[in-house]
Amino acid sequence: MLTLARDIEVLARFGRALADPIRCRVLLALRDAPAYPADLADMIGVSRTRLSNHLACLRDCGLVVALPDGRRTRYELADERLGHALDDLRTAVVTVEADKNCPDAETKGCC
Repeated sequence: MLTLARDIEVLARFGRALADPIRCRVLLALRDAPAYPADLADMIGVSRTRLSNHLACLRDCGLVVALPDGRRTRYELADERLGHALDDLRTAVVTVEADKNCPDAETKGCC
């Protein structure tokens, strides 16, 4: 039973991380290659401050890691299997009906 509870928490945390479009964009960008925050902010089109908050959330969720690189910090997925999981999720959900709303869509927050 303990394993089931842990599995549920891990999946819920992953779901909360994916619930925000900016965090999805960050994860998809990092799926392709590690990146520096300034480059990610430019690529995604958000301020560095806003991106920093999302990176902190993804770090706290255990989905990305920050690696020192000289005077800079580079971000990458915490596990390469996350990239495969993202691809699997993208291809599994092939149709999304625009007129349907997720009951938890109004819930904001992070992991």
